[in-house]
Amino acid sequence: MSFKESFLRWWKNDYPATCASVGGQAVMEGVMMKGPVCQAITVRQPDGKMALVTRPNREIGKKHKWLKIPIVRGVVNFGVTLYDGVKTLTDSADMAGMEAEEPTRFEKKLAKMLHTEPEKVVMAMAVVLAVVMAVALFVGIPYVCRWLLMKVMGNPWLDIVYGLIRIALFIAYVYLTSRLKEIKRVFMYHGAEHKSIFCYERGDELTVENARKYTRFHPRCGTSFLVIVMIISLIVAVLLNLVLPESITHNFLLGFLVKLLMVLPVAGVSYEILKALGRAKDTTIVKILKWPGLMTQHLTTQEPDDSMLEVALVSLKAALGMEKPLPEEYYREENAEESSEETPTESEQA
Repeated sequence: MSFKESFLRWWKNDYPATCASVGGQAVMEGVMMKGPVCQAITVRQPDGKMALVTRPNREIGKKHKWLKIPIVRGVVNFGVTLYDGVKTLTDSADMAGMEAEEPTRFEKKLAKMLHTEPEKVVMAMAVVLAVVMAVALFVGIPYVCRWLLMKVMGNPWLDIVYGLIRIALFIAYVYLTSRLKEIKRVFMYHGAEHKSIFCYERGDELTVENARKYTRFHPRCGTSFLVIVMIISLIVAVLLNLVLPESITHNFLLGFLVKLLMVLPVAGVSYEILKALGRAKDTTIVKILKWPGLMTQHLTTQEPDDSMLEVALVSLKAALGMEKPLPEEYYREENAEESSEETPTESEQA
């Protein structure tokens, strides 16, 4: 293949695939899968039964072609994934029978001013809060540490320290959250999601027995994406420190603004790298590049039980457009209920 053909294929993200691309997300007591047909959420309810809902995929790039340009598409995907992720978690909690939080008076008033539903305002507020907390934890705190260390360390090393502090905070945050009982179950469903996707990508029949044998570490995981973001951020920070004048790098506010402005471009570049690693053959170099993300998944995934694998496989089948993704007994119960409704009672027959 010529360089021109390779470049156009990358630009258009047009790669041949032996099977349709799927992705997913662990949710409260379940798994969301996104396939070529739709998004599907399956959760295990308190009574042990599974509940399944589907919704159409977002096709933002259809109306605006420029949103599919490399780097830009990564930023767009990051934003859409963040919003959909919060909504999916909320939907799964409702499906699992957990009580939803009532919108506050402020959120209801804001919804009235914006002529929208309070639930959408709650969702937007949750996304904004998540972004603010992430920026504060992974950009703000490391930057303050960098600023304080500027007095005692040589300038060329400051941004390396900044990057290492970010990575350390990320690992510590994931480790501490993984100790929570509820989060541990989410991470078990995360493992079920990966095993199910591996089963599909290897061409096996989508059964619990087949999915069980696969690893829970997947190279296209969001955890790997975040690790790549951390590493690319470190490299970019060092390069900017060498290029930008001291009037910016030594100014607290201007320096912090530069760090913030680089978040989205770094996310876009990291998205392209993640996709490239997912497509690449497992050469020695590719394995080395994948290694940090796969190792971090030891924290963000846990081995699932068979009931969790069953949930993940139902979502996957539904996202692929398969008929009757739930076990056969669910449909027998539906047919029995329909038959009982159609059968006239004794009083009606009389």
